[in-house]
Amino acid sequence: MNTLHRTALLAAAGTALLLSLTACQGDGDANSASTSGSSVNVQSPSGKATDASGTTGSANSTGSDSTSGSTGSNIGGGSTKASGSSGSASSGEQASASTPVCTAGDVRITAATQDGPPYTHIVLTAKNTSRHSCRLTGFPHIQFLESHKQDVPAVAKSKPEAPVVLAAGDPAYALVKLSDGGREENNEPVTAFSVMLAGDPTVIAVTAPGSEGVAVDPAKALTGYWTPELRNGADDF
Repeated sequence: MNTLHRTALLAAAGTALLLSLTACQGDGDANSASTSGSSVNVQSPSGKATDASGTTGSANSTGSDSTSGSTGSNIGGGSTKASGSSGSASSGEQASASTPVCTAGDVRITAATQDGPPYTHIVLTAKNTSRHSCRLTGFPHIQFLESHKQDVPAVAKSKPEAPVVLAAGDPAYALVKLSDGGREENNEPVTAFSVMLAGDPTVIAVTAPGSEGVAVDPAKALTGYWTPELRNGADDF
């Protein structure tokens, strides 16, 4: 009777121990699973191991490259500068080419003596009396005497480097040699003479300076080119 009772107690105790061990093992597995789950990592697009708490947004901000914006700005600046400089050069050439040539109706020509006696030179002044700009080209075509139909020769060194463009009201000048001032020259009195502009056949009558006019030796007469101002050296002849 006692032997059976001990056997039953031992069996019950073994069963309880087995259940206890099983329960403990189950709790250990659960804790292990929970611990491993808290350390799960996520690979970001950059390849670095980060947590899942928004590193993707940081990667996106890093991925937006600001260099492309600055490059576009530099290209735009270079293009604007190049177009501006070329435009400035072409506009200047067009303005010179589009200015019409002065005609007899655009200018008023007068004559004045230069220096003192003997009066060997006079200065012609061509003033733009029109309301627009015009180009005064070449030199004045002068004939002093009816007996000499040839134009007075021009002095090449007096030719200006750039075209003479006269705005409304602006003057241009031409120095004219009458003689050498010698007593034995073949001088003839001139009270008026004719002038023509290059490219215009219109004859302009010009009154000679002085109450008695000027003395001209047709063999010695010379004229300079039209210039915006008289220049020492180029207009000394």
